[in-house]
Amino acid sequence: MDLIKWPFLKQSWGMEVVRSEGPYLYTKEGQKILDAAGGAIVSNIGYGREEVAEAIKQATKNNSYVLPPFLTPERETLLDELREHWLPPHLTRIHLSSGGSEANESAVKLAIQYQASRGKPEKNIILTRTLSYHGTTLNMSGISGHAARKRGLESYVPKAPMIETPYPLRCPLGSFHPDAKDYYLDNLKEVIKKIGSENIAGLLMEPVNGSSGGAISPPEGYWEEAHKILIDNDILLIADEVMTGFGRVGDDFASNLYNLKPDILVAGKGMGGGYAAIGGTYSTDEIADSIMEAGYEVMFHTFAALPQSCAASSAVLKILREEKLCDRVNPLSEKIMDRLNSEVGQHPNVAEIRGKGLLIGIEVVKEKEGLICFDENEKITSQIMMKGLEDGVFLYPGGTGEFRDIICLGPAFTIGDEEIDLMVSAVKNSLNFIANKYS
Repeated sequence: MDLIKWPFLKQSWGMEVVRSEGPYLYTKEGQKILDAAGGAIVSNIGYGREEVAEAIKQATKNNSYVLPPFLTPERETLLDELREHWLPPHLTRIHLSSGGSEANESAVKLAIQYQASRGKPEKNIILTRTLSYHGTTLNMSGISGHAARKRGLESYVPKAPMIETPYPLRCPLGSFHPDAKDYYLDNLKEVIKKIGSENIAGLLMEPVNGSSGGAISPPEGYWEEAHKILIDNDILLIADEVMTGFGRVGDDFASNLYNLKPDILVAGKGMGGGYAAIGGTYSTDEIADSIMEAGYEVMFHTFAALPQSCAASSAVLKILREEKLCDRVNPLSEKIMDRLNSEVGQHPNVAEIRGKGLLIGIEVVKEKEGLICFDENEKITSQIMMKGLEDGVFLYPGGTGEFRDIICLGPAFTIGDEEIDLMVSAVKNSLNFIANKYS
């Protein structure tokens, strides 16, 4: 009998992981690999925590499946944890789903339903950004600024009008130009004027770009002023924090870094720490009440708020809080950034090392002068990742196809000096491998 082929499309870097513990993966061949990316920037408390497994076990015995709108002890515990310890006070309504893609779909639906409930059905356009990623469903693939992940789908997926992603390194005015903030704010104003604010429901954005852009932060003051422009034009702010939420960037949410109060916030990944499939869409009383008064439904997903997932999420968030793991994020980040800047900051193929907290991006280029990328066919990020695996470290490949060759670090909040040494060494060796190969 032929072996079942996995994954669906063959990957050059596939491997068989038989066990994981702490920040490490263990392969069938017996190799111990540091997961410097926390999977897909997911793992925050590390792998194999007994108390999370026990919480899932007890929830499975108590409520294996209950229709999502019904309340269960597992759901109530998670709602209390979120409201009392994590969510901004103005976000009082919680809609759960099975992951980030579903949660972003729900956010877009809420924004459009809200506008319709106000008697403004013409406000049905969602703005997105030129460099972004919001999920793998057809709709999210279409409206994301990630060319590589919609190839072959261009004739079918929806298209969204886009504003330019603030990208200080690659600002058209020049790298880190002093007028970069105003340039990108002017672009936002121009796009709104062109489309008409009366037609725009909301802006879907990542306060700090995830792996698509490699932890890009906007120029100082950009988000605060951009949000005021949105408010003045009656446009909702939808913050996609699937990757940045729950302590990853050194604060509970990246929105907090910019004093933002999003109308709708989306978070996943760190919400379950990799122990369960779960995502959340969080919004306000005003939005929920308006939708309800109009007689619209906010449809649930079949496996949303699965009791086991809620129990896992509650356990993960409680561990983060009680063990004060989020307090470790910024000190760890400072150590990693210092080491990276010292070891590879002047590397001929490193354009920038950037990030917030334990979401760190390293942009790799063929030539620093002009920020010239390697040819896409060279698959530089895959080569770097393969070299990292040889050294016993998994490095996450980022980039969008158009802007490519981004290496991301997003380890568990539990790592120590030994793991920092390993990941920095792997990054340095991988970059030197590329430099020697293409010199």
